[in-house]
Amino acid sequence: MKHFIPPQEARGLVKARAETAMTPVAAVEAVNKAFDAFKAELDTKLKEEIKAGVADVITTDKIGKIEASISDAMDVIETQNEKLAALQIGQPGPDGPSKEEQAYAGHYETYMRTGDETQVKAAIKAGDIRAAASVGTDADGGYTSPVEWDRTITDKLAEVSQMRSYASVQTVTGQGFKKLYNLHGASSGWVGETDARPETNTPTLGEYTFAFGEIYANPAAYQRILDDSEIDIAAWLGEEVRLEFAQQEGTAFLTGDGVNKPKGFLNYDAATEGGLPAAQQHPLGPIGEVNTGAAAALTVDGLIDLVYDLPDERMAGAEFFMNKSTAAVVRKFKDADNNLIWNPPVSAGEPSTLLGFSIRRLSNMPNVAASAIPIAFGNMMETYRIFDRFGVRVLRDPYTAKPKVLFYTTKRVGGGLWNPEWMRYHRVAA
Repeated sequence: MKHFIPPQEARGLVKARAETAMTPVAAVEAVNKAFDAFKAELDTKLKEEIKAGVADVITTDKIGKIEASISDAMDVIETQNEKLAALQIGQPGPDGPSKEEQAYAGHYETYMRTGDETQVKAAIKAGDIRAAASVGTDADGGYTSPVEWDRTITDKLAEVSQMRSYASVQTVTGQGFKKLYNLHGASSGWVGETDARPETNTPTLGEYTFAFGEIYANPAAYQRILDDSEIDIAAWLGEEVRLEFAQQEGTAFLTGDGVNKPKGFLNYDAATEGGLPAAQQHPLGPIGEVNTGAAAALTVDGLIDLVYDLPDERMAGAEFFMNKSTAAVVRKFKDADNNLIWNPPVSAGEPSTLLGFSIRRLSNMPNVAASAIPIAFGNMMETYRIFDRFGVRVLRDPYTAKPKVLFYTTKRVGGGLWNPEWMRYHRVAA
């Protein structure tokens, strides 16, 4: 079909882009344009071509090839996004930070220590550094931190944020992120040699927009500390903001409503999704649920049902997720032979297991209570994705809290359900 990019050509395009000097921002824009163009082509041309006279050649084999072509093209787009993420946008190149980036880091440190913004403004105006990808005006929004400073803060955040340890994390450069889902839907039928071949259903696509919000911290330091040349400003700032960011993220990634913040993992049940307009619902539907079998308690049978409800092809990497209080309840459960179904770790550093699957601690999960979801079971990395927008912005404020200097630090963060097929909720209900 002429409006499809053959998979081998698309893969060649991906390789070519990876080998050229295309900037990360331009590469992301290229992916998004290909993404939108692919959807538009499918929505308009596929049915037109079928109606234009090819219905007599739509056989079972033809339908299979159409759907396979769509899947291949979708895989190419997905692979290109993953390759861009693998390039670690916002990270130094193979030869380390460029001369411009190194110079900007020095100018930025001068601004942090003294408030002199002359050189920072000049570097941003030149526009030849990745750190210049910013939002807002310099006067009102501060300045985007250098590449290595952004990495320091992100690394510090990953050390304490539990969801960042379990979910997949992707760096983006735009204001948001959209994903296109192949919903399949192609149909076929059996016909005789001379029978008519009426039009059949064609594959469909669904688009989902992930929710983003701005997270902030406002650490303070005395000017005397900033004057000390031995102080690593980047490390200090990363340490100061990590706990504040992690606390806010920990709540948003689990229970966030998606309004000026990520949509939390626990907000994808059937009742919540069903209450949204159709355009805002996840194309693949809500996360499935398995009841505990008791109105206000957990049961061994309920946990067994939970494990076996996940399809075989989605069992890879499956784990239990619960808070410490729920873990204390489950740890006392025994099977019919009076054996504990909880097993301690075999060696140091490994997680305990429940019914043969690892147990992961998520502090913000609900406690056991009627109608609550205290446990989830599945592969969190395949289920939930976190998006970090490259560019931590810092506004130096020496006036509000004299003699302290405040550093108003912000970053755009997004998150949402990537694929519900890899997870099950365990709801406390009979």
